[in-house]
Amino acid sequence: MRKLLTYPVREVAPYINWIYFFHAWGMEPRFAAVAEVHDCPSCRAGWVASFDDSERVKAQEAVNLYQEAMEHLRLWADEPICHALFLLADAYSDGDDIIVNGQVRIPFLRQQYTGKSGYTLCLSDFVREANSLSSSQDGGADIANRIGVFAATVSQPTLTSHHSPFTSHSSPLICSLLADRLAEATAEKMHEEVRKYYWGYAKDERLTMADLHAERFQGIRPAVGYPSLPDQSVNFLIDELLRIGDVGISLSATGAMIPHSSVSGFMFAHPKAQYFAVGPIGEDQLHDYSCRRGLSAETLRSFLVSNLEMKRHVRKNSIPDNLFIALL
Repeated sequence: MRKLLTYPVREVAPYINWIYFFHAWGMEPRFAAVAEVHDCPSCRAGWVASFDDSERVKAQEAVNLYQEAMEHLRLWADEPICHALFLLADAYSDGDDIIVNGQVRIPFLRQQYTGKSGYTLCLSDFVREANSLSSSQDGGADIANRIGVFAATVSQPTLTSHHSPFTSHSSPLICSLLADRLAEATAEKMHEEVRKYYWGYAKDERLTMADLHAERFQGIRPAVGYPSLPDQSVNFLIDELLRIGDVGISLSATGAMIPHSSVSGFMFAHPKAQYFAVGPIGEDQLHDYSCRRGLSAETLRSFLVSNLEMKRHVRKNSIPDNLFIALL
C-alpha cells in the first residue's frame, strides 16, 4: 500500500511537540508548558509568576514566542501544506539488512555496545527472517513481516507568504522552526493513522497527545539522521521506494532533504521494537556496511563521521562500555 496524505495546518498543529520548538531557543523543556496554559492574560501572568525571580524574564520570553507562533498557526490554519507519503510493504530480514518487497535491500547498522536492552540492537531485529516467515493467530506475522517507509514535509513557500501582525525580528526564524515542527507533527499524525487504520494493528489505540509525545504506542518510527539510523544516504533508498518527489521533496548530493522542513524514515510494528543509538562504530563495521550498501568506505565515512569519532574517543579515553551507554 502506497498512500499520499495532505492535511491543513489546523489538523496537524495539535500534534506539535513544543519542547523541541523551545529547545531551539535554548530553553529547557519546562518552558514548553506554556502551551498548556489557558490563553488569557491572567493565566499567562500567573504562569510567569510561578517561576523564580531569576527565571521570570525567560518565562515571559517563552510566552511571547508561543503567542507569536500561535498567531502564525492561526493564519495558516486552512492551508493544506502538510504532506505525508508512506508505503506499507512486505519485508524480511537478512542479517543486518531488510529486504523490502523482495527487491530493495536496505542495510542497517548494529550497536557494538550493549545498551539497556542487554543486546546489541539493529533495526533489522524487528522484522522476521526469511526462513521464519509464517502466519500466526495473533496477527504477529503481519506485524513482523511488514515495514513502513515514510516521508513528510511542509510546503514552506506557502508558509513564508504570510505575514504575522507581530513585528518581532524573530518572525522569519519562528516561521522556519514552525515548519520543522509541523513536518514532525505531520509524521506523528500520519503514524497514528497508519497504526489505527491503514496497517491497523492498533485499531483500539486511544492515546492523548502527551502519550504520543512520550511514544507510548506500539512500534517505533525511527527517522533518518537519528541515533538508530545515522546514515543520511539511506534517503536515496527511501526515494527509490517512495518517489518522494511526489510530495515536493528533493535530495542533495549528500542525501539531505529539500526543503529542510522534511523528515523521512521507517515504521516498525513489532511490540518489542524500541529506540536505540547505534553509537560508536569501528573501521571493520564501516567496511562491512560499505559492502552491504554498495558504496565505497570513503563515501560512507562522510555520512558516519560522528559514529566513527565516537569510537576513537572511546579508545583514546578508555571509557568503559557501560559508562558510554549511560552517556547515550
